[in-house]
Amino acid sequence: MQNKRHNFIIILIANFIVAASSTMIMPFLSLYINTFGNFSENYVQKWAGLIFAATFITALSMSPIWGRIADKYGYKPIMIINCFGIAISIFLMGYVQNVEQFFVLRLFMGVVTGFIPTSMAFISRHTPKETAGKTLGTLQMGSVGGSLFGPVIGGALADAVGFSYTFIFTAVAITIAAIIIIVGIHEPEVIQKKKSSVYSRKNVLWAIFHHRLMLNVMIVTSIIQIGNFSIQPLLSLYVSHLTPAAEVAMLAGITFSAAGVGNILFARFWGRLSDQIGYERVLTYLLISCVVFIIPQAFVTELWQLIALRLCFGIVAGGLIPITTALIRREAPVAIQGEIMGYNQSFRFLGNIIGPVLGGIVSGFVGISSVFYVTGALFFAAFLIVYYIRKLPIQYMDDILKEHA
Repeated sequence: MQNKRHNFIIILIANFIVAASSTMIMPFLSLYINTFGNFSENYVQKWAGLIFAATFITALSMSPIWGRIADKYGYKPIMIINCFGIAISIFLMGYVQNVEQFFVLRLFMGVVTGFIPTSMAFISRHTPKETAGKTLGTLQMGSVGGSLFGPVIGGALADAVGFSYTFIFTAVAITIAAIIIIVGIHEPEVIQKKKSSVYSRKNVLWAIFHHRLMLNVMIVTSIIQIGNFSIQPLLSLYVSHLTPAAEVAMLAGITFSAAGVGNILFARFWGRLSDQIGYERVLTYLLISCVVFIIPQAFVTELWQLIALRLCFGIVAGGLIPITTALIRREAPVAIQGEIMGYNQSFRFLGNIIGPVLGGIVSGFVGISSVFYVTGALFFAAFLIVYYIRKLPIQYMDDILKEHA
């Protein structure tokens, strides 16, 4: 028990460091591209979007592969490889000479961006099912906290020491996370290769697509990410429409952070509640609550109203990812849990890619306010999916796998 607690604390700290380091670049992405030459605003915006999405594109396909390897050879080696891979790619970003090189390194970073799902699978595998929601909710505090403070730290570092040194410091931070994993993590058991090689990748995919709850939860996971990311690139512009203040960037940062603060404060609470009264039940409540807090954001006339609604949205949204992950953990056989977690992460990355594109298209045609209507409709669709699957007969994934083996 003590060993599990020790591992959890180490993973929580490492998650914070990796999430913060991975998001440090976001505040100065466009500014860094401008250092490569005298480019037009359209050129910079195009490449900023491509470079932002590049990591998610490769990570989408690699997450299940890292999960499958972790199921066979252990989670600790994969977490270490991922940390060093991210550190090397970020370190080299400080020395690129053009946007093409920057884009390639962001693609490579996506190849090794498997740390967060692998760490979640590691903790989930050794957590009793009856406390999975609370544990994964607490773990999310590390990654959400890192994502919240990473851009602030990155922006401050870039102003203080310049872009190149910021990349170096970021790489050093992730290397420290790798060392913490090497020294501090002890896998409770050696995972036998033969244990996880019973089912082929094709068998696992077939089982996912024939297990109604598993497939629908992954679709809901993707919808959640689309909803979360659809407004993010447009938030600064929306804030500028609400306030004449000169400090728009700072106020946009506060508005953006409000949802993250709500996430951190309530993720553990929702996880614990779902352990007690049921994951599907709490998930339906949270999804419909998201609709309630998203739609009014289209009607705000003052910035404080938007910040308050973003905080409320963050509070109810904080339980969505831990609960969907706990549902996957409950249904997935232990021997292939890492691989299935990887597929779930791929659905999340797909949402990360679709969200900003969808938000940009909708706002371009009918205005920013309409993005909140579309996002609300997406969360309502997710609510209907979960409400529907709650009424379906129970399926056991082990039976589906054996049937198709």
